[in-house]
Amino acid sequence: MHSARHSNLARFLLAAYVLLVAYASLYPLSGWREPGAPLLAFLVAPWPRYVTAFDLAANFLGYVPFGMLCALALYPRETAGRAVLAAFLTGTALSLALETAQGYLPARIPSNVDVLANVAGAVAGGVAGARMARWLLEAGPLRRLRGAALEPGAAADLGLTLLGLWLFAQLNPETLLFGTGDLRDLVTGAANRPHGAEIFVFIEATTAAANLAAVALLASAVARPGEHLRRLLGLLLGAAIVVKTFSMAILMHAQNVLSWLTPGGQFGLAAGIALAAALLALPRLARLALAAVLLMAATVLVNLAPPNPYLAATLKVWEQGHFLNFNGLTRLVGTLWPFAALGYLIYLASAASRQAVR
Repeated sequence: MHSARHSNLARFLLAAYVLLVAYASLYPLSGWREPGAPLLAFLVAPWPRYVTAFDLAANFLGYVPFGMLCALALYPRETAGRAVLAAFLTGTALSLALETAQGYLPARIPSNVDVLANVAGAVAGGVAGARMARWLLEAGPLRRLRGAALEPGAAADLGLTLLGLWLFAQLNPETLLFGTGDLRDLVTGAANRPHGAEIFVFIEATTAAANLAAVALLASAVARPGEHLRRLLGLLLGAAIVVKTFSMAILMHAQNVLSWLTPGGQFGLAAGIALAAALLALPRLARLALAAVLLMAATVLVNLAPPNPYLAATLKVWEQGHFLNFNGLTRLVGTLWPFAALGYLIYLASAASRQAVR
């Protein structure tokens, strides 16, 4: 593979990031109504009376990854200057489109300051991406690690994108450990009946173990076997634990930072590691099939599980505040992730079957 080939991973991540930014900007996507002013009137409106440093930083930093991924996705086809220009133009178009759409939402207020901060973030990210593109995609250690540890091709890059989204979903403190695919926020909730503590320990342990094993099997489909795979799985598990702990530290009080490490979570971690170690020895096609089965079994269990009063008691100290849109975003990713992963596994299994027939 030529060193100057375009990065499929950057393009997959850019597409995913645009969708995430759109959802976060329009959350909670309810109460749509006709705006009371011309659509673009906010662009010439007076400077807002109250502008907080947090809002400015959030809008700026939210578009930095967009600009960087835009520049990386265009490398090496476009020059650095054109890549930065593309980040500026697409960042401006995206920000204007989303701010205009916010005019239809009663809970959102379009702002010219937000547009300026967004565009500034996109340009800053574009400059950084253009300057770092060669180092990241050709000569840097990440590129060498990608070539040595992972399978070549766009399918592996798509798998890496899914694993990154799985880590992102762990930022939501409302879910069971590694639990994804909870559709109950989108449909009618289950009846709230009292249950013994044992059922919640069992549910969380089973959910965590099945999801952890399924993610390990999915990762094995994109990594080269042997030491590289073990390192990738160790890094993935470590990153998931750090992300979960970090989310609790940011969103909850200090005394709740390890509240995710419940008895069920501890059993699930141990069982998931043991199960993954046993299943990784299976042939590739069997690993893909079992990953899909485990993923769907855990998703069904999450949706059939009764509300956990112990988790609810912990979340009483949770103040979403500025993170309301972000938490809605992590909830959406966590809800949709297992179904996207299932489609990916089916695609890999189909490709493996066709290759076996040949």
